[in-house]
Amino acid sequence: MIVDTHVHIWEMPPVAPIGPTAPGWKSLPDEPATAEQLLADMGANGVDRSVLVQTSWSTWDNGYVAGSARKHPERFVAMGLVDPLDPDNARTVRHWVKERGMAGFRLHPVYYEEPVLVAPRNRPMWKEIADLHSVVQLHMRANHAAQVATVAAEYPTIPILIDHLAYPDASERPGFASYRPVLVLARHPNVYVKVSDVKNRSAQPFPFRDVHDVIRMVRDAFGPQRLLWGTGYPGHHREKHGWLSLADELRLVREGFDFMSDSEKAALLGENATRIWRFR
Repeated sequence: MIVDTHVHIWEMPPVAPIGPTAPGWKSLPDEPATAEQLLADMGANGVDRSVLVQTSWSTWDNGYVAGSARKHPERFVAMGLVDPLDPDNARTVRHWVKERGMAGFRLHPVYYEEPVLVAPRNRPMWKEIADLHSVVQLHMRANHAAQVATVAAEYPTIPILIDHLAYPDASERPGFASYRPVLVLARHPNVYVKVSDVKNRSAQPFPFRDVHDVIRMVRDAFGPQRLLWGTGYPGHHREKHGWLSLADELRLVREGFDFMSDSEKAALLGENATRIWRFR
């Protein structure tokens, strides 16, 4: 089974709201990127399932991704946003999981000066997420790793997914010292890493070999069973936003990651995600 663990879809008003969810966020879309476009993209490239991720410009209303997953349960699960500044966010978590069927939530520590993951007001939110057996993904960098370690240790049943390799600096050599805090998170068995957005971490052409050393380090630290594959957007939105086409994202793993065995590639491309989201 091939599972893309990171695809943003959205609609425009009046179908779904558009607006910022992060301090200082100014980017807004000029056209929708729909579930139907994604299904066509998946069908053309042999991708079985996708994890829908609410965008930062689609407000805190996760209705479009939740509704798309409900409409196509055999193809999608949905990950929404929850406001880390909302003192009532535990109730919000319960609503989206129990009433709307969402699989989990994305949090963005990169957007806040405050250490929002460990803020005392968010302890009820984390407990609710754990009690509901939900998944969490984090838009973060290496300097947020200490927060992640605290949460991972306190809530060991929550799968915590690090998006986009936590944005390593592939030009930092030797040793990638600033990236070490991410690798240390491997001591927590509930922390996983998405090998995604590789192109935009690289200063080289396909297959972006200057990032391969980082990916090797992540594989060696976390093990191949805790790596996930993710992309970005459906159809033409991929290249419009500076990402690879879905065909090239798959080719990158299958042909470009020549340092991985076939079994490691199979785990990356879907087997690991199947365990996390309990796909059948």
